[in-house]
Amino acid sequence: MYEIIDASLRAFIDVEPDSDFPIQNLPYGIFSTPDGGLRAGTALGSWVVDLHALERAGLLPTPSGPALFGQGSLNAFAAAGRPVWNAVRARLAALLSGTDSRLRDDAGLRSRALLPMQACTLHLPFEIASYTDFYSSEDHATNVGKLFRDPANALTPNWKHLPIGYNGRASSVVLSGHDVHRPMGQLPVAGGTPEWGPCRQLDFELETAFFVGPGTALGSRLDPDAAIARIFGMVLMNDWSARDVQRWEYVPLGPFQAKAFATSISPWVVTLDALQPFRVDAPQQDPVPLPYLRETDRHAYDIELSVELGTPDGASATITRSNFRHLYWTMAQQLAHHTSSGCNLRTGDLMGSGTISGPSPEARGCLLELTENGRQPLALANGSTRGFLQDGDEVVIRGHARRGALRVGFGSVRGRVLPAIP
Repeated sequence: MYEIIDASLRAFIDVEPDSDFPIQNLPYGIFSTPDGGLRAGTALGSWVVDLHALERAGLLPTPSGPALFGQGSLNAFAAAGRPVWNAVRARLAALLSGTDSRLRDDAGLRSRALLPMQACTLHLPFEIASYTDFYSSEDHATNVGKLFRDPANALTPNWKHLPIGYNGRASSVVLSGHDVHRPMGQLPVAGGTPEWGPCRQLDFELETAFFVGPGTALGSRLDPDAAIARIFGMVLMNDWSARDVQRWEYVPLGPFQAKAFATSISPWVVTLDALQPFRVDAPQQDPVPLPYLRETDRHAYDIELSVELGTPDGASATITRSNFRHLYWTMAQQLAHHTSSGCNLRTGDLMGSGTISGPSPEARGCLLELTENGRQPLALANGSTRGFLQDGDEVVIRGHARRGALRVGFGSVRGRVLPAIP
């Protein structure tokens, strides 16, 4: 099913040994250059491979018709389905290793197709149809439940029976590097009328997300084993959260403006093919879920995740280290549940994991958990403290998988907090 590139294969151009983007990765993204419009590329070390240039040269096995890679999004390529994904990935591995020498031996094509990443501007990889955020980390849900509910009953009664989620705002998904204004909102006042003003408890959420490839028809459903084939690839995500706004507004219908102001994602979409060498068992589920959520091939990926907090004086520190493998509900289960009512999927739908926390205090995936809702502020090396984010702070989320000498990474998603716009 998957197109796995042998770990011993090497690119014919130099790739740094610790790069997130070896030839075994080949993530997809959208880029532009001063002399060219938006088109698709893949990352190889510190280079962007112009897929549209290879496509125009007749070197990629794409269907006849409109160019898949000369567009401003990956939607057309993602909609083409796994047979096309596999064929393109296999050809890229051959071209970029020199096994197929047509790119290596053509100096003119090399100059058009291999571009320094620093000379390229990256863009949102998909035209995002819809955005859904799940709540799939048991450690995160338990930690939050202990903060706001009876610690002996931290999880809500439904939590272990279905992947809880909410429909988010696709229009405010932004690319890494886009600075985020502190949101305005209604703020709760104990025993009184709420106030209007800048959020005082701004938080990050350490997440991953995946994009849907081929869509489904309204009224159809997917089981988890079929759902996994609909997943095109994954990105890192920071689902910025206004905790005080959320606390006031979420009863009875859940998050709204507290989440709608910005969600940041990384630019390179890492395929499940690239992650196959890092498959691990997913957490055991107890109780066994209902039949429509049961998997015959239940697995996760060993993806190391971290959060770095930078302060306005230039200091920075890693404040969280977690792992994707901790998620209780898998991506396949999330997608199966999403379609369980007959809800249709569209190419480019973005599905967030929810905050990814682990079992240790150092693996908590947001400041709400790390500081116990601000009651235990983080002490930073520069002498300052943080209960929640301050203006000028920068959050950088990184992720990679490693096995022996093989490293496959996501790059990073970063964003700086700007003052509220009154």
